[in-house]
Amino acid sequence: MSLRLYDTSTRTVREFEPLRPGRVGLYVCGATPQAAPHIGHLRSGVIYDLLVRWLRRSGYEVTFARNVTDVDDKIIAVAQESGVPWFAVAEANQRIFNRGYGVLGCLDPTIEPRATGHVPEMIVLMRRLIDKGHAYNAGDDVYFDVKSWAEHYGRLSNQKLENMRSAGDTPNEDLKRDPRDFALWKGAKPGEPSWETPWGPGRPGWHLECSAMATRYLGETFDIHGGGVDLIFPHHENEIAQSQAAGDGFARYWMHNGLLTIDGEKMSKSLGNVVYLDDLLARVRPVEARYYLASAHYRSIIDFTPGALDDAAAAYQRIEGFLVRAGEALGEVKPSADLPRAFIEALDDDLGVPQALAVVHETVRAGNSSLASGDQAAAREAAASVRAMTGVLGLDPPSTGGGDDLRPVVEALVKVALEQRQAARARKDWAAADAIRDGLAEAGIVVEDTPQGPRFDIRRG
Repeated sequence: MSLRLYDTSTRTVREFEPLRPGRVGLYVCGATPQAAPHIGHLRSGVIYDLLVRWLRRSGYEVTFARNVTDVDDKIIAVAQESGVPWFAVAEANQRIFNRGYGVLGCLDPTIEPRATGHVPEMIVLMRRLIDKGHAYNAGDDVYFDVKSWAEHYGRLSNQKLENMRSAGDTPNEDLKRDPRDFALWKGAKPGEPSWETPWGPGRPGWHLECSAMATRYLGETFDIHGGGVDLIFPHHENEIAQSQAAGDGFARYWMHNGLLTIDGEKMSKSLGNVVYLDDLLARVRPVEARYYLASAHYRSIIDFTPGALDDAAAAYQRIEGFLVRAGEALGEVKPSADLPRAFIEALDDDLGVPQALAVVHETVRAGNSSLASGDQAAAREAAASVRAMTGVLGLDPPSTGGGDDLRPVVEALVKVALEQRQAARARKDWAAADAIRDGLAEAGIVVEDTPQGPRFDIRRG
């Protein structure tokens, strides 16, 4: 059985066949860092980390690009409200995103391109679209002409053009030929960042940047494009339209992960129902938080509850407990070179992590029985298999030796907290900044503010 993935564009599970044998180009829409990430953002990071790990374990050389939208209406609004430069808002919050990914065991992407670093590629793409009659400039803005692509527009989201409303992505709606046209480039406004183009100064539209960056690093046609299900329309629909209208093949498979909700509502800062990584880590360890975020199928919705988080932590502890007992009875157990067939089949079937974890727990139960009966050979085989599987999933237990073995984890968590404190200070939320400092102090971590930035010291109890 070979890898099969659900492709949103065909609404079917398709056998995965890379464009180039043995190589995979993967592009995932990353952060728009106007604020610190909530756990819905981080779930996406864990999901595509699982995909990358499985592709590499399957023998593929993976080029993984995850972008950063570091200039955007929301970032500019936060900057204006807080009196902080827009680039400082984006940089501070992106550091928190990356630290969060790292705490949860996510591998670094091959490349993490930023929108502001790829304006020349965007200018070239706009020129190609204008020359082909699929885009036009009006004032200092540039728009994609949706009617020029009417035969294809809406296929990804399974919509008809006549049922669509205005894009509503610019205050200059009266400049559009059709209200459904979307902005490729937004003309400069006083106090906002801008770049020079042949059509006037301005900044990128949201959709344009991803097409420019994806093809810059992965080629005109590449294998997989991923992101949250909430990006299917309009963002990914518009990416396809502008890229293919320009003549690029673009993505061959489209993957979309489900959302993380609270009481059935999408997690959103505007709704006030946001759960941050620190909220999880107040109850569970990082590896248990990863287990929670990874354990449901990637296309499913997770409705967050503290009870579900505790259940996930308990499930992980059963795995860890077996490996600790095996280590005490058998000495060091290294991961097996081979994986159970059922585990492979589960992940090859549209990244079936729940089924793969069922294989892990089945092996743990068998291993516990072997330990109880004194069958050391069978127990060692089970432990080696479990370590191989948890290694693939990024869930191999950390050292249980205590002391300095856990210091790197503690330091990573402290840095997350300090970056959130810096972001709070940047937006002049002094109460939040003080609360973070006081919470660290209660945990025995002393923070000192210096001209070079905050420093901390971990006091031993």
